[in-house]
Amino acid sequence: MDSIAENMKPAQKAKKSFRDTASFGGRIEYWVVGEMLRQGLDVYRPLVDDMGIDAIIRKKDGSFLEVQIKARSDDTKPEFAAGFAGIKCEQSGNYWFVFYSSQMGEKGTMWLMTAEEFRKHAKQTKSGKSAGTWTLYLGRCKKNKTTGREEPYALPEFEKYICRDFSFSRLIENGISDSSRE
Repeated sequence: MDSIAENMKPAQKAKKSFRDTASFGGRIEYWVVGEMLRQGLDVYRPLVDDMGIDAIIRKKDGSFLEVQIKARSDDTKPEFAAGFAGIKCEQSGNYWFVFYSSQMGEKGTMWLMTAEEFRKHAKQTKSGKSAGTWTLYLGRCKKNKTTGREEPYALPEFEKYICRDFSFSRLIENGISDSSRE
């Protein structure tokens, strides 16, 4: 994640067009896939993203993992910098999430979770037009006493899911939650 902050954050805080803000998630998807490839993972991209699958990883044993990538930009209000809402999650087993917030930490923060881990911590919407979708807040905000600004921070209970790179074995070896991290 060395260059994500420099490459993804705008040089100035000019008003962004809808095209800029709408394409942020797509740019992060390509960045995450690029990092996975750089770390030696065998990654494939679906041509159509209508199943909530942004990347497919082939493991050494020939089985596959499906990965959904969600991102929050600098344009998000600080209190929502690590809030991910309206997520559909019917899959399990080989389904993973990568969450990224550009506002969290100096170079952004990325979390990696299985679908089971996600559902364990997320809240499901029970009624209304978003019924059946899930919401997860991986961080909160606190006021900086020096600047007076609200600043986002990662919640301690989700630190075990923070992902610095893709070289560790959670995705490669067994494709399931590592119980030693629980």
